Amino acid sequence: MKKIILIGRSGSGKTTLTQALQGKKISYHKTHYINHHDIIIDTPGEYAETKSLATALGIYSFEADVIGFLLSATEEYTLYSPNIVPYVTREVIGIVTQIDRPNANPKRAEEWLKLAGCETIFKVSSYTGEGIWQIYEHLREPGDVLPWDKDIKGLKNIV
Repeated sequence: MKKIILIGRSGSGKTTLTQALQGKKISYHKTHYINHHDIIIDTPGEYAETKSLATALGIYSFEADVIGFLLSATEEYTLYSPNIVPYVTREVIGIVTQIDRPNANPKRAEEWLKLAGCETIFKVSSYTGEGIWQIYEHLREPGDVLPWDKDIKGLKNIV
């Protein structure tokens, strides 16, 4: 599997998405430092929101194969500058989170990620499981065996 680093502001759903990707029960956990999991690097939102900490994201991104820009569908603004993706030396995907929220506007978040330069964009709900298996399929490398390869009912049935 390709390793992904999740980047986004506080409250965008990075840790919740990490828990969903790991198949864990969703529970609130404030990320205070960069966490390395098997195929996921979970970063604190403060790193994306603070100029002096943002440089660390560039350094940690070298440990990943894919960079995931997260943007909540409930956001009123975006942190990502237009056309920022060409400055990155890794593949960048956009991930619109919290699409199940009542005040969600996933189309707006998707447009902001496109403006940043993301060509591949996933819309996910960590609580319902929608879009989770598509991220796994994207991170899949030849020879990887995913849970639903063994049990075709797997995650595809929860969406």
